[in-house]
Amino acid sequence: MARSIQRMIENIKEKYALDFVAVTNVYMQPYETNLRWEYAVGNIGERFKRIVLKSGKGIAGIVYKTGKPMHVENTEEAFTDDMLFNYPIIVSEKIKSMCAIPLYEQNRVKGVVLLGFREKDKMTIELYDKILGNIEADFQYIYHKEMVTK
Repeated sequence: MARSIQRMIENIKEKYALDFVAVTNVYMQPYETNLRWEYAVGNIGERFKRIVLKSGKGIAGIVYKTGKPMHVENTEEAFTDDMLFNYPIIVSEKIKSMCAIPLYEQNRVKGVVLLGFREKDKMTIELYDKILGNIEADFQYIYHKEMVTK
């Protein structure tokens, strides 16, 4: 399964000419839910693997908790310098333009995929809409669209 997810995100990176693609796994604990970036392609280093987020925190935590995708054309405008510590993946991977989409299985968020560029304004609304329209086909083995809304 891990190999197929890695291959899937490599194909998506190529298909949309992205700089970075990453997928989280969700770890349920008795009193909290943690998310960890498990798979990535186009990464600068391995720091992303050490990022652990709680539900509602960081890009993945917010998308996981709300179940809604996030689109940011320019992270420098959207997040001030003093806010960036809340978004460690943006800092460590130097993401300037991105979207994050929940991955569903049986009406529950199973993970989050982050698709990004290291140049601002490259994740246009048109590209974002195209990615959302194709997400079920692109993640056919781990995605079911039951609850996704824009």
